[in-house]
Amino acid sequence: MSTPSKPLAGLKVIELGTLIAGPFASRICAEFGADVIKVESPDGGDPLRKWRKLYEGTSLWWFVQARNKQSLTLNLKHPEGREVLKRLLGEADILIENFRPGVLEKLGLGWDVLHALNPRLVMVRLSGFGQTGPMKDQPGFGAVGESMGGLRYITGFDDRPPVRTGISIGDSIAALWGVIGALMALRHREVNGGQGQVVDVALYEAIFAMMESMVPEFDVFGFIRERTGNIMPGITPSSIHTSADGKHVQIGANGDAIFKRFMQAIGRTDLADDPSLASNDGRDARRDELYGVIDRWANSLPLDQLMQVLTDAEVPASRIYSAEDMFSDPQYLAREMFLQARLPDGKPFKMPGIVPKLSDTPGSAEWVGPTLGEHTDSVLASLGYDQAAIASLRQAGTV
Repeated sequence: MSTPSKPLAGLKVIELGTLIAGPFASRICAEFGADVIKVESPDGGDPLRKWRKLYEGTSLWWFVQARNKQSLTLNLKHPEGREVLKRLLGEADILIENFRPGVLEKLGLGWDVLHALNPRLVMVRLSGFGQTGPMKDQPGFGAVGESMGGLRYITGFDDRPPVRTGISIGDSIAALWGVIGALMALRHREVNGGQGQVVDVALYEAIFAMMESMVPEFDVFGFIRERTGNIMPGITPSSIHTSADGKHVQIGANGDAIFKRFMQAIGRTDLADDPSLASNDGRDARRDELYGVIDRWANSLPLDQLMQVLTDAEVPASRIYSAEDMFSDPQYLAREMFLQARLPDGKPFKMPGIVPKLSDTPGSAEWVGPTLGEHTDSVLASLGYDQAAIASLRQAGTV
C-alpha cells in the first residue's frame, strides 16, 4: 500500500504501541512510505481513539496520529494471536513498541526470540526509563520524562511552581529519537552489512538530551538553571512583549547586528551605539534595563504597527499564534501546512501538513486513521490465512 516515490517505500513497520510516543514514531514512517501495520487489542483498541475532542465518538487526534496506517486487531494473550504477530515480524523491518519493559518478554516475544526469528529486524523500544537500570520496571509517561529530564524544572516563572509546555512534548521528542535510531540501525543493516538491533529510547533521556548546556554549567560552575519566565537567561534580548492592543509578541534581537538595528528602529540610537551593549555579555548585564525599554516601546504601538517596525528592521519576531491565526497565515498556506481530508462520514476537515519537506521524495497523507480492525482480513490474507482460518480466529476472539 506504499507509494514507490517515497523514501521509506518497501519497509514494513509493525506498531505495538498506544497513545503518543510509539504511534507518533510510526506515523512519521507511514507518512514517508513505510507500510505500517498497527496492532491493536480487539477490546477497544488504542485509548487515543477516545482522547480530547471527539467527532461522532472518535478522537480527531486519532485521525491524524494513525493516518496512513493499517489497523489489525490481535489478542496477544491468545497463543494464536502471538503466532500471527510472529508471522508479521518474520517479514518486518521495524518493530515499534512502547510497552513497559518486560511485557513482551512475558508474552514470549522478547528480543532474543524476535532476533532469532528475524535477524534483520530493528526493534524500537520507547519507555519511561529505558530497558535497563533500577527504574526500568516503573511506569513512566511523557510528563514524568519531562520532569526527570529537567524540562519542567526550568519551565515557568520563578515565583510559581513549574508548568507544562501545553502539549505532550516528552512523548513526541522520544518518538523523534526513536525514528532517528531506527534509521541509523537500518543504515547499519543495509550499508555496513549488519543485522537488526535494539533502539532503546527512554523518555527522560530524550528530554535530557535537549537540555543544552545544563550539564557542563553545573559541573564546572555549580550553576543550576532556574525558571526565568519568558526570557532566555544569558541571551539578551529575547522575550515576549505586549502591544498596545493586548497582543503578545516574541522578539529575538540577541544577535549583535540585529540588536543594533532594533534599537535604531525604535529611536534608541544611544543604545545602538553604546559599546558596552555591542555583544551579548554586555547586554545581559543590563538585561532588566533593556527589557524595560522594549516593554515601553511595545506597549506604545498596536500589533500591526509593531510588527511592521520589526519586519522593516529585519528583527526576528512573531506574534504568539493561536490555531485560528495559523489557519489564515500566508506562510502556513504557502508551505501546505494544512491538508484537506475527509472524516468517515465525508465531512471535510484539515489535518497538519507533512514535516520535513523533501524535494524529490516528499511524504503525504493518503488516508486518515482507520476504524478498529479495518485491515484485519487483508493483513491476515497477506500472511497466508484463508477465509476459513480468519473466521476461526475471529470466532475464538483472537482477532
